[in-house]
Amino acid sequence: QVQLVESGGGLVQPGGSLRLSCAISGTFFSINIMGWYRQAPGKQRELVARITRDGNTNYADSVKGRFTISRDNAKNTVYLQMNTLKPEDTAVYYCNVDYQQSRDGMRFFGSWGQGTQVTVSS
Repeated sequence: QVQLVESGGGLVQPGGSLRLSCAISGTFFSINIMGWYRQAPGKQRELVARITRDGNTNYADSVKGRFTISRDNAKNTVYLQMNTLKPEDTAVYYCNVDYQQSRDGMRFFGSWGQGTQVTVSS
């Protein structure tokens, strides 16, 4: 079982920056993959970025070159640095994780948290 708490969202002007954080707590052996997702009004939730335990990353085409995902394994926290924000980035941002509860156990996908609202507007 894991709990996910997102923070750092807010209202910014186009071209501005925000840094989102996701704190992960609960009972687990290891967190394998961490990811950020977003859901804009009237749209499906989509994957924004993901990072493996050893630091390999990938991004949605729409955010490449502007967003950076990182993780602090000691703190069980994942971050999303968002630069050069655009109005189309407006959405509720969620994190989630792929985790194990034992060394060789089954992998699980966490439950969705409340997310954090990012609004990019003049």
